[in-house]
Amino acid sequence: MIQYKIYNSYKNLPKKAWDSLAFHDIFLQTKYLQALEKALPNSISIYYIGVFNNQDLIGIAIVQRVQLYLSDMFRNSGVSCLKERIQNTISKVLKGNILVIGNLTHTGQHGFFFNKKTTSQKDFINIIFDAVDELCRVIKSKNGKRIRLILFKDYFKDDAIHIGQELFESLQYYKMEVQPNMLMQLKPNWIHMDDYIGNMTTKYRTRYNRARKMYQGILTVELDIEAVKNHSKEIYKLYKNVSDNAAFNTFILPENHFLSLKEHLKDDFRIFGYYLDNELIGFYSLIQNSEKLETYFLGYDAIHQYPNQLYLNMLYDMASFGIENKFKYVVYARTAMEIKSSVGAKPEAMFMYLKYTNGIVNRILKQVFNLMNPSPKWQERHPFKD
Repeated sequence: MIQYKIYNSYKNLPKKAWDSLAFHDIFLQTKYLQALEKALPNSISIYYIGVFNNQDLIGIAIVQRVQLYLSDMFRNSGVSCLKERIQNTISKVLKGNILVIGNLTHTGQHGFFFNKKTTSQKDFINIIFDAVDELCRVIKSKNGKRIRLILFKDYFKDDAIHIGQELFESLQYYKMEVQPNMLMQLKPNWIHMDDYIGNMTTKYRTRYNRARKMYQGILTVELDIEAVKNHSKEIYKLYKNVSDNAAFNTFILPENHFLSLKEHLKDDFRIFGYYLDNELIGFYSLIQNSEKLETYFLGYDAIHQYPNQLYLNMLYDMASFGIENKFKYVVYARTAMEIKSSVGAKPEAMFMYLKYTNGIVNRILKQVFNLMNPSPKWQERHPFKD
């Protein structure tokens, strides 16, 4: 008999069986969930669903309850009055409690996994629907909050979940394309960074050399756990400098987020600081996830960004780490697609399934999200020789 159980803490999970299922994805493993739970944004709480066949755990899912606040959504000022009015209207529709099957703090399908030998996708998804329905009732009963939106995120075009698209549609979920995930596949013959550079066209090799020249004088240091602890306030300030200038945000990380990941993920979480005259002016972070190197949050001092090409040099340094440590992919995530394509990342289309729990609003949901998530105009770059 297939049934589910809902957990509200990583402490209660059947750790051995859970991690055995999630061996392929660090974002589903209990060591990551423990780190995340201890350093979640204030607006996010987390639940876990275990799917069992009799006593055997055959599927897992991560569900985040997100409380969207107007002040957290559109934080980049300087927009036109008309655009601000549109944003305010959208914010009023979206604000409130939503459920995300997946991880809102990171791009990609890190929401669920099941053993395909023991159950079908249709049966697994159906039981997740049942568990989500129960969660909505529990949150309403215990917290007095009605879930407004339910969101399954992020799926590549070839993800098996799309085989069950009719199932989603029968329950009034919309399939929507969102900004692509930028992935760079590292070539087997790239043994060192010189191989990567040598594969570039003259134009992009010149661009690389120019960026590196502007980077001179900056010392790059990997931060161990003590350094992360000692520089926690500076790291957070640099993160906020970048986050506050994003056009749209659904959360703000707490100050202890990076330290918590370092404490629990240890060497699987890497954070590098950029120093100029002994002052921390930037950082980037990485999560090692099997054959994929996942780029994570970064930050920099805006004063030094353009003179030293900090962001572009960070992208090159991420590529260098991936090559030197023999990863197959560098996952650059979404946003800033053009500059990421200039270092070799390719856009991979991503989709989500969502529905508004109010039927009337749900009918206009697609139009609302098209306003919120317009197709960005950008030109893909091709830095490598054919």
